[in-house]
Amino acid sequence: MKIKGWGSSLKSILSKSDISDQDWQDVEDMLLLADIGSHWSKQIISALKKSAVSKSDLMQEVANQLRAALTSNRSRELQLQNQPAVIIMVGVNGVGKTTSVGKIGAMQVAAGKSVVFGAADTFRAAAVEQLKTWGERTGVPVIAKEPGSDPASVAHEVVSYAQTHGTDLVLLDTAGRLHNKKALMDELSKVVKVAGRVCPVSEILLVIDATVGQNGLAQAKLFGEAVELTGVVLTKFDGTAKGGIVISIEQELGIPVKFIGIGEGVADLLPFDPEWFISQLLETNL
Repeated sequence: MKIKGWGSSLKSILSKSDISDQDWQDVEDMLLLADIGSHWSKQIISALKKSAVSKSDLMQEVANQLRAALTSNRSRELQLQNQPAVIIMVGVNGVGKTTSVGKIGAMQVAAGKSVVFGAADTFRAAAVEQLKTWGERTGVPVIAKEPGSDPASVAHEVVSYAQTHGTDLVLLDTAGRLHNKKALMDELSKVVKVAGRVCPVSEILLVIDATVGQNGLAQAKLFGEAVELTGVVLTKFDGTAKGGIVISIEQELGIPVKFIGIGEGVADLLPFDPEWFISQLLETNL
């Protein structure tokens, strides 16, 4: 899978022997189009102008700048040391939380882990049914309650189940309604606290749709105020130049990207590799 057009268009400008002021503006616009953000776009342009004077490889300089922006001192690995390890998935509706729960579950089952899903999005019957479908597909049990039940009670039950049955991993799906932000965030905080009383929470992963642009940063800030986010899952990175938002999230909030979704298949959720990500964005092998 490659993102068509963005990287080649960038290369066509940066390979010119004489780059005009308008060209530089076009490059900055392209970086902003990819949701890299104003700060890093300006920093990249500054570095490129210096490299242009010395006739350096400008596409390589773009890659170097992106690599620096994606250098994190926080681990991109899932923290699974606790028994059970508890992972709570958060994010707005429609970003792919339930699907990500299913895919991470399938990945861990393939790695030999025992897994249980918790359907704590009790306000959307479709989310519960979707999670049950993933459970059937992967052979993972699903703890669910009646629609409208207290999500925190699901959290308590699924973590207690995992303890009793010696299960390695709990993956807990949550609601993403934003029509009442305070109610949602209070609910999420309660879910995390209740789960944590039974067993320490290992990860709280924020799921973000790659196509939402800078709104993804706003979402990260909002959820980060309510719960302690440990990582990001970037979904729908499969048809546009979007996705640079992860740079803003990592740089401004210090939250590492841990997975990237590139399609609908079970195997289309990959551990995040900055080198791979940059090569896809630039359409080149680094």
